[in-house]
Amino acid sequence: MDEVRSTTAWVATHSSHVKIDSLEIEKVVDSMQGNIPVVEWDFEKIHYFDNGPLTVQYMFVLDALNFCFWPDKDLNYDHFAMGLKEALENDKSALDADRLQTYTGPELRKMLKWPRPLPSEEERVRLLHEVGQELERSFGGEAANLVKSSGNSAATLVKLIARHFPGFRDHALYKGRQIFLYKRAQIFVADLWGAFKGNSFGNFDDVNSITIFADYIVPAVLRQLGVLKYSSALCKMVDSDMEIVPGTEEEVELRACSIHAVEKMRELIKKKFGKQVLSIEIDLWLWSYGVRIPTLPHHRTLSIYY
Repeated sequence: MDEVRSTTAWVATHSSHVKIDSLEIEKVVDSMQGNIPVVEWDFEKIHYFDNGPLTVQYMFVLDALNFCFWPDKDLNYDHFAMGLKEALENDKSALDADRLQTYTGPELRKMLKWPRPLPSEEERVRLLHEVGQELERSFGGEAANLVKSSGNSAATLVKLIARHFPGFRDHALYKGRQIFLYKRAQIFVADLWGAFKGNSFGNFDDVNSITIFADYIVPAVLRQLGVLKYSSALCKMVDSDMEIVPGTEEEVELRACSIHAVEKMRELIKKKFGKQVLSIEIDLWLWSYGVRIPTLPHHRTLSIYY
């Protein structure tokens, strides 16, 4: 996880289109007196949970598909979470590794009860197949075995996921440097930690190593709070719903500066108030804040990573 922190910090110090306003970070921290609003994981009650390995399988499949909902204005994360949950409740083998390898686009839609083609449907099906194949090949078909092999280390689990599952390798090239972001791999750790309340499959000795999960909601909220400042050209692109090409300087800066801004927020909370706050907790707060404002302008990038 040091790679995520160091490379995103490098982007923040060399960014051309996104700037972090340290004074606004201080205002946000002071206004809360260092107390991040507590948001319960699964506050919407939309996830499957049975306190066992099937929950881990569910989370991993869900996080493999957790990207790019915006091209369909009626679609969001909740449809996937609830659709997979209902599928499992009706058929406990629905997400078995051998079945993941055979799903087609129409079958995925049927499972999610979605009436039309999904955004990036072919990629979603390909990633399902990839997850099923590698779970079967290396982990006895179970995501629970993947988690067990991490030795209760969040950082190790993220590395294992990136090593075994190419679809989770959330990297970018920026001004000649490789930047590491790992949104979906990290959110899997956070989902386990939240679902199991830090116990069992959610017990990680280094959960504080996880950063925020750089998507399109968190940068928008940080902008709303005044923490991120966009160039006039980027403002125009975001506010007019213009698509931003993946891997461009603008897109990498939006994500990397969001990560670094929250790291600065964590450091300031610790310095001023002596409190150790997890990035997971800040991310939950920012994300829940953002999804409650449907008109919040956010950047639009077609990507499998978020």
